[in-house]
Amino acid sequence: MRWLVTGAAALVFLSMSGPRAQTSGGSQAPVALVLHGGAGAIRKDQMPPGKEAAYRETLAEAARAGWDILQGGGSSLDAVETAVRILEDSPLFNAGKGAVFNHEGAHELDASIMDGATLRAGAVAGVRRVKNPVVLARRVMERSPHVFLVAQGAEAFAREQGVDLVLPSFFDTEERWRDFQRARAREQEEGRGGPPGGTEPPPEKRGTVGAVALDRCGHLAAATSTGGMTNKRWGRVGDSPVIGAGTYADDSACAVSATGWGEYFIRAAVAHDIRCRVAYRGESLQSAADAALAVVEALGGDGGVVALDARGNRAVSFNTPGMFRAWVEADGTVTVRLYEDP
Repeated sequence: MRWLVTGAAALVFLSMSGPRAQTSGGSQAPVALVLHGGAGAIRKDQMPPGKEAAYRETLAEAARAGWDILQGGGSSLDAVETAVRILEDSPLFNAGKGAVFNHEGAHELDASIMDGATLRAGAVAGVRRVKNPVVLARRVMERSPHVFLVAQGAEAFAREQGVDLVLPSFFDTEERWRDFQRARAREQEEGRGGPPGGTEPPPEKRGTVGAVALDRCGHLAAATSTGGMTNKRWGRVGDSPVIGAGTYADDSACAVSATGWGEYFIRAAVAHDIRCRVAYRGESLQSAADAALAVVEALGGDGGVVALDARGNRAVSFNTPGMFRAWVEADGTVTVRLYEDP
């Protein structure tokens, strides 16, 4: 398994030079934000230079937006929602505008968000007209008695809440359409009656987006958003909107956002597994992330996670050729990484 360790690792780390929140023990609480734009077959020799520049620019934009919120004393929830919304608005990632096509040639979007201070969470799945699913997920968390809304019900709630709705064609992109056509052609050539099964990972790189943050008050938050798997059918939902699989946040332990082959992340309850390893076994965040991802790999899946703990320690782990990621140094310098290099 491949992974990146802390320090000059694959993450967004915001260290404030000014006053910081005090923990209950009187020590200063760090401020941090970790971003990801998906893990998968991301290789430099296959990346057009112009497109690489676009990925770097958008990841940096999302990182700066999170930095500005936390630097101004904003909440970790605001930071992760804003960062994920920026990535949803980009056609580069498999979330929001760049969502993949399902088997019927439509889009079904999923997202979730969780507040580590209260363990409140909100999630949506299978929405087709919600411009920014992460925004709706937060409305579910804060303005409904529920945690998880799906499909038409979620969109009815979105209309009640005044969340931006768009025509389904808004999410169409030429690149995702080509991916869909290739997936359908493979399906026909191989004589399968459905999408890729449990023994063969889908070949297209994934672009699920997510963020975790720790604010000045010492509160953690996590958010994740995705368009799911190319050529998915039967209302398939992956790990991204599943609290405990693709997203989790708990001030007493850590915040996690995952990306990868969702069926395996659900089966391994990856985000909650990392939380439990930190909370109950006292594992370091990096060790917990590596161990949880090793379970996914042993099952036959792949992907990655980003995480922060309550002390500001951070970790990124992935077992794919690359993972989109970025971080901001204490002086405001933004660094972006796409490939396996640290």
